[in-house]
Amino acid sequence: MTSQDTSAEGGAVEGGLDEPTDLEPDQGALDLAQPEDTHTRADWEKATAAVLRKARRMTDEDDDALVWDKLTRTTLDSIAVPPLGTPDLLEALTTSGRPTRQGDWDIRAHLGVPSEAEKGVNEELLVDLNGGVTSLWLSVGADTDFATLLDGVLLDLAPVVLDARADAAGTAQAFVAHAADLELHDGTNLGVPAAEATPDLAALASERGILGFVVDATTVHDRGASDAQELGWSMATAADYLRTLTDAGLSVTEAAGLVEFRYAVTDEQFTGIAKLRAARRLWARVLELSGADEAPGMRLHAVTSRPMMSRYDPYVNMLRTTVAAFAAGVGGADSVTVLPFDSPLGTPETLGRRIARNTSALLISESHVAKVADPAGGSYAVEKLTDDLAIAAWAAFGEIEDGADLDAAIADVVAAREQQVATRKRPITGLTEFPNLAEELPERAPDGAFDGVRSYGAAFEEMRDNPPEGHVFLATLGTIASHTARATFASNLFAAGGIAVDVAGATDSVEALVASYDGQAVVCLAGADPTYAEWGEAAGTALREAGARRVIIAGKAPTDPDYTDDACAMGVDALAFLTRTREALS
Repeated sequence: MTSQDTSAEGGAVEGGLDEPTDLEPDQGALDLAQPEDTHTRADWEKATAAVLRKARRMTDEDDDALVWDKLTRTTLDSIAVPPLGTPDLLEALTTSGRPTRQGDWDIRAHLGVPSEAEKGVNEELLVDLNGGVTSLWLSVGADTDFATLLDGVLLDLAPVVLDARADAAGTAQAFVAHAADLELHDGTNLGVPAAEATPDLAALASERGILGFVVDATTVHDRGASDAQELGWSMATAADYLRTLTDAGLSVTEAAGLVEFRYAVTDEQFTGIAKLRAARRLWARVLELSGADEAPGMRLHAVTSRPMMSRYDPYVNMLRTTVAAFAAGVGGADSVTVLPFDSPLGTPETLGRRIARNTSALLISESHVAKVADPAGGSYAVEKLTDDLAIAAWAAFGEIEDGADLDAAIADVVAAREQQVATRKRPITGLTEFPNLAEELPERAPDGAFDGVRSYGAAFEEMRDNPPEGHVFLATLGTIASHTARATFASNLFAAGGIAVDVAGATDSVEALVASYDGQAVVCLAGADPTYAEWGEAAGTALREAGARRVIIAGKAPTDPDYTDDACAMGVDALAFLTRTREALS
């Protein structure tokens, strides 16, 4: 990964991210392309500009080079991501801090363990282990019956990571007492939050040769934090953890060897890859500045994001978690947890658990993603994004160390993300795009695993939870061929807000349209521009006279919109539009 001269001051950690160079960007480069297959940057700009002009995103007068501005996107951390990785992105940068995992990653299953339900959960986790899972992440309590829960589990082969519902220290001690006469895998983790670390717990873990603590950055991710904020928070938490244990007499190296980091990965694969690569670099820098004599490798556990998942059309979650798991594996995660697709609905059932564990198995054994260490290494785009994200995270770390209000910063990110979702610039398939009002959601027993998690599509889910009784009359003008594009757009948009439509069908006159109208309070005209020009106003006026209280037009609003009250087209603030429409229906 690449570095620039950056620094964060405050607390026990001072300095920036400069590290020794271990790979120059162009070192050993060899061009194997035939002369006739070699193209210039200008060639790419010309070809791309032609596509954008056809899509009406550029005019004939625009310079071809404008494609870079048109196609560059900006992350929630204000990092510009260009459409194409090019060698110049790495000018004056060096590559370092690459992922260290070699071979298959650990497939880690998550299971909640309700009180007095140990027997049932034991049956589930044995199915997971027999199906390819290699470690267990268990939400437990100090009163958990570990003997029943872990009956049949070979703890020397399958690491267990605890996630205490309460009293992390008491839960850790109960587990150690259960395993007093058993050999434990060195990947076993007592799971105590790093902020609750104590010398006694560190000694407890050290005596058994296992991990003791977790820096769980998913806690801020689930609240809506950006990637840089998640990374920055994790480093600030880890720095405090090091201070606590080193003040108690442990060395930096000893303390670092007892902790594991947990990050969320979304279906934005390139930022997911860059996040995990940046995390390793950040931790290495923290240890270096903290005076570690031998910096142990970062133990990194990646979890597919909870807030990216949707309760509606939950089967799409399989696609989201597959992309996230791919990013986690490519980004060098040591352990990967794929949450079952039905997790947002409650306790996952057998199908969801099977698909979750098989996602990693397929990526490892059939797609061979784990065959190459750091497969994204050397990619101009990924190296640059890693560098930019590490720098942004280091700045966030410094701000947190200096006492900045992280809650306020996260709130700003949440607002920006929700605005992008509202305008469908950040589409959520099955919820804001292509929703199915007729779907029957699978029923799952509530388990509280998603309590406190605000999904990225929460506002739309709330509308789907409470659909209005009234329907919108979709006043389709003209033939099916002429109105289908806008009718489909409008139908999908209304469905995203839980609003059903009654479709007029093919019509050839105002009279035919009004004849199919059945008194709905809200009507939406849907037709082609020539049809609007010919009899759109007459249709809207006639429907209003027939009883419609609100008239909407699909597409750009006419220059003289006296006969309409609202319009919906690409780029509309869908959330605001749907709220207005639902109010009119009620």
